[in-house]
Amino acid sequence: MHFVAILNDRDDGLPVRLENRPAHIEWLKEAGIAIAGPFLNDKGDMCGSLLILEAEDEAAARAVLAGDPYAKAGLFKSTEVRPWRWAVGKPA
Repeated sequence: MHFVAILNDRDDGLPVRLENRPAHIEWLKEAGIAIAGPFLNDKGDMCGSLLILEAEDEAAARAVLAGDPYAKAGLFKSTEVRPWRWAVGKPA
């Protein structure tokens, strides 16, 4: 099953994000995250993340997300995880 994670950075999070970004990118690759990218604020600064991942259930998805260096660094002020069905553009 797929899940979408909507992760909003805390208001003072940009330095934390930038400091942990290389480790986060490596984690994305190792964790097998299907799609990921940052949200941008009106100044064009990164201010959150959207990730799509496969997991058995929501608890398993949250366990994967807990391993993210951003999460470990306390970057996120909120985390929403929702089940999601891929309809268009699914990779082969």
